[in-house]
Amino acid sequence: MIPPGKENLPDLIRLKADEGAFGLMLHGIRAAERTAEELEDDIDFWEVRGYGTWCVFERETGNFLGICGLMERPDGRGVALRYALWPQSRGKGYAREAARAALDFGHAAGLPRIIAVARFTNHASRAVMQDIGMTAAGDFRHKGHEMLVYESVASPAAAKP
Repeated sequence: MIPPGKENLPDLIRLKADEGAFGLMLHGIRAAERTAEELEDDIDFWEVRGYGTWCVFERETGNFLGICGLMERPDGRGVALRYALWPQSRGKGYAREAARAALDFGHAAGLPRIIAVARFTNHASRAVMQDIGMTAAGDFRHKGHEMLVYESVASPAAAKP
């Protein structure tokens, strides 16, 4: 996983325009122009916060698989884990590995609580959250969908002052 750069824009445009990859994400699929704006935001976020979204690549081939990382939710719920991979990359443990790495990175960077949100019907994403040790922490409705909130709370020994 590496922080995104301008060289990743073509891959990000394809990923974020794909209904299978990004249709379940907050605000859904993106136009190319919006993806370019989000990339600039992601680069700036890394510079300011020291964490953010990573591009995920397959080790053996170097193929772009998707994104994973940490973001501040626009609804004020906190710093959230997010991930979106190509549909053909699913079921191989990539999301689980990337999500676990993002949680570990976030807690090591001093984030005491990290949440993740998934639609009730998104069983695959919920399974990843549970498999990496996140626990149920609430629910809400968004655009007619039941959304579940999961959380990971750093142990006091792991959290930075």
